[in-house]
Formats: sequence, C-alpha cells, structure tokens
Amino acid sequence: METVVRYLPELWLRTGEHILLTGAATLTAIIIAIPLGILATRVLYLKGPVLGVVGILQTIPSLAMLAFLLVLIGQIGAVPAVVALTLYALLPIVRNTVTGLDGVPAEAIEAANGIGMTPRQRLVLVELPLAKDVIIAGVRTAAVIGVGIATLSAFIGAGGLGQFINRGLALLSTELILLGAIPAALLALIVDGSIMALAWGLKRRNARGAASFFPVLRGAAMAAPVLLLAAGLVSFTFANPGVGGSRGASDLVRVSSKNFTEQLILAEMMAQLIEAHTDLTVERREGLGGTMIVHQALVRGGIDIYAEYSGTALTAILNQPVVSNPDQAFEIVKAAYEEQFDLVWLAPFGFTNTFALCMRRADVEEFGWERVSDMTSDAGLRAGFGPEFADRPDGLPGLLRAYPNLNFVSIQDVDPSIMYSAVARGEVDVIAAFSTDGRIDAFDLVTLEDDRGFFPPYYPSPVVRRALLDAHPEVAEALELVAGAISNEAMRELNYRVDEEGLSPADAARSFLEGNSFLSPVP
Repeated sequence: METVVRYLPELWLRTGEHILLTGAATLTAIIIAIPLGILATRVLYLKGPVLGVVGILQTIPSLAMLAFLLVLIGQIGAVPAVVALTLYALLPIVRNTVTGLDGVPAEAIEAANGIGMTPRQRLVLVELPLAKDVIIAGVRTAAVIGVGIATLSAFIGAGGLGQFINRGLALLSTELILLGAIPAALLALIVDGSIMALAWGLKRRNARGAASFFPVLRGAAMAAPVLLLAAGLVSFTFANPGVGGSRGASDLVRVSSKNFTEQLILAEMMAQLIEAHTDLTVERREGLGGTMIVHQALVRGGIDIYAEYSGTALTAILNQPVVSNPDQAFEIVKAAYEEQFDLVWLAPFGFTNTFALCMRRADVEEFGWERVSDMTSDAGLRAGFGPEFADRPDGLPGLLRAYPNLNFVSIQDVDPSIMYSAVARGEVDVIAAFSTDGRIDAFDLVTLEDDRGFFPPYYPSPVVRRALLDAHPEVAEALELVAGAISNEAMRELNYRVDEEGLSPADAARSFLEGNSFLSPVP
C-alpha cells in the first residue's frame, strides 16, 4: 500500500497512457480489419492471403516488432507503439469478421435477395447484424491482447503501466513490477467488460419481442467503451505535467535513461537539477532500453538529455577502436557527436565506469586467480553477460582477442539487473559487471584485474541536444553544478542503496544532491 500511495500520481498517468494506447490501436484495427474481413468474404481468392498475412504479423515477437517500427518510423513514443498494437489486433478481428459473415444462414441471404436487396443493403441490413456478436468477440480478444502487449511499449518510451514493470525489472523491485502488472490485469478485465457491455446493449429484443433492457441501461452499456476512453484521457491529461499547462513544448525538457540502476539515478539527478534551477518542466522518460534506442531517440528529437559513457559512445555508436586514454576518448567523442549529430557532451560527472570480470570469492580462491590472464581455458566456466556486451567491440569479441586464454563452456545473455544474483547463486560462474555497481560488494564478488588494459575507463556525462541548449542555456548551467562532483565511491554507494536497500532512484539522487547543497539556490 505504501508503494501505491508513493506512486499514485504516476499510476494515474501511466493508466491513462495505457488506456489511450490500447484504445487508439483497437479503434484503428477495427477501421482496417472489418473492411478487410468483408473484402475477404466477397473476393474469395483474397481470403487465404489476407488471413495469412495478418496471421504472420501475429507471430512476430513483440519486442522485435517494436524495435523494427522504431527504426522504420524514426521516433520513439506512442506512434510506433500504436502501429505495433494495431498490427497485432488485426488477426482476431479479421478472422472473426470472416467467420461471422461466413456463418450467416443461407436462408437469410436468400430472403434478402428475394425481396430485392442490393448486395450493399444485404451486407448492412442482414449480414453484419447477424455476424456482429462474432465480430465483437474478435474485438474483445484484440483489445485484451492489446492491453498485455502495451506493457512492452515502455521500452520505446510510449509510457503505460509497463513503465513500472520495466523499472521494477531494472531495480529488482517486486513492488514496482506488481504495481504495473496488477493494474494491467485489472485493466484487461475492465476493457473486456466494457466491450461485452457494448455487445449486450446492442441486443435489441429478446425472443418474445419485448425490450431486453431499459433504455437508460442500454445507453450506458453501449457507451461503456467511450466512457473508458474518456476516463483514460482525463487521467492522462491531469496527471501529465506536459499537458494542459500554460507552457508550450519549448518549455518542456525530456530526460531519459537506459534501463539499469546507475542510469536511472543519473537521470533523476539531471531532472531534479533542472527543476531546481530553471523554470522548465521536466518529463521523465527513463528506462528506454539499450544504447542504440536511447541514442536514436536523442538524435531524432524524441528526448533531450540522457547520460552516456564515453567508451560506449566511442565503440558502440561511433564504431571506432578502443582508446585506453579516457581523456583522449572523451575528446574524440565530444567532437564527433557535435559534428555528426549536433549533440553536446557536457562536463563529466566525475566518476569513471567500466566493465569488470567478476566471480564468486570461493571460486577465485580455489583457482588462485587474481588477473584475467590467470583464467585457464580448462576451468569449465559458464559466463553470463549483458545483451550489449556480447556484440560490442569493447565487449566479448574484443575481450576474447585480448585474452585468448578465455574459453567459456557456455555464454548466456543475462539482464544486468539479475546477473549479480545469478553468479552469486551459482547459475553462472563469471559476469561482466559494472565497476561502480554496489552489488559487487553486496554479493561478495571478486573483480579480476584487467592486466592487459582491455577495458577502457568510461566517463559518464550528460549528452544534450544543441537545439535545447541554444533555447535554454540555463540547462547547461544547472547540469554543470555536478560536473566532477560524483566520485567512484559515491556512485557505488548510490547504486548499492537503490539495489540492496530498496531506495528509489529519485530518493537516492535527491539525498546526494541535497547532501551536497546542489539543489540550493545558486548565489
């Protein structure tokens, strides 16, 4: 209950977003799918191809669909999410439209033809009314599926209740996961019930010819989906700081992050500094996913600011070789970003972060290893690495070239939020940890020395759209208050307090900023 009270304003916002995403997609799918179903029953050679295409769309994994549409459309947020949800909603509506129309009794069609109805009149006055229950059942299925898939839209910045689930996975917080999952399940029931009420209201007369429902009750039942959409719109409008206010879009700053603890904390620091030292409204779009998704969102104007690491930018985004000198790497990245993307790297936060191979203390002591080069190929090690680490040049491919002695019997993709507990429980033997992560100490893991200097130290810094700084130079002034102020020890402590003590990223960021007087007015 405490979690619900703390996040109640955001819960209203995310619920409103979820209703609007699902409603927009379902309405769009109805507009597309019912005519497609009608066409498939009228032009018989199209029936197979139409059902086949919408069936194939249903088999595409949801995250793959969202990622593909993100690249194709070129922006994050509601548009690719609604397109994806619409595509997934087509199959049940098209299929049920075809099934309903094919199931119209031949006698009814013969009677309509016998009294001289045109094909259009027969469709509107006879076939569709007789098939409506089957068609509405397809709409119900599509809408409920949409509520479930919409939780994944948080990974591309579309909001919704998946935002809590996404954040909960990153922080290993059961409370946050349930805060997203339970309302989503309840919303699915409400959506299904509202469409069922619509179908109930459309039943005009019972078998004896008497009215099935009182007129007011019928009207309320038929209006249930509209009332639900209206409730979602009201919830979204009143809970969203960027909607309904007197300020325009130029006064809104969108702060984002990737989906792990340190990023969430840094995003909160930047958001709170801007709120404390400027008159701008901050919209938080945290937890968008991997490096490329957040970077593309920044380049295309979907967000305004996020914290990036110089080594990640150098290798993963600019595709340049690893540079071991962190100052040199930062200058290369800063110049390239300004030239290629019109993005500005502000002064680093102060700490450095890099990958580090970690193992359980008992295993390290058993093998007598201290350095990565000590790791023998016959030890039968099972590795668990984050998805990005497996493909990045400063990750596994480069590591194996730098240390040919490494030979893992298995390599699993493990989300960064659970890889520390996975190695501690013995599910994997070695992980690529983040050097500032407090869970290294919490799980009593040992960091093996990178004795060949493969992993470069990464300077995390705010990366900002040039257009925002030109319009609001006070943003840079606010963010540079913490330039060089966060030590490795301080960042590790903040990560630990969030991951192990259950502090929220917002509270952890605030405790650091207030403790160092960074939120106080600047004289």
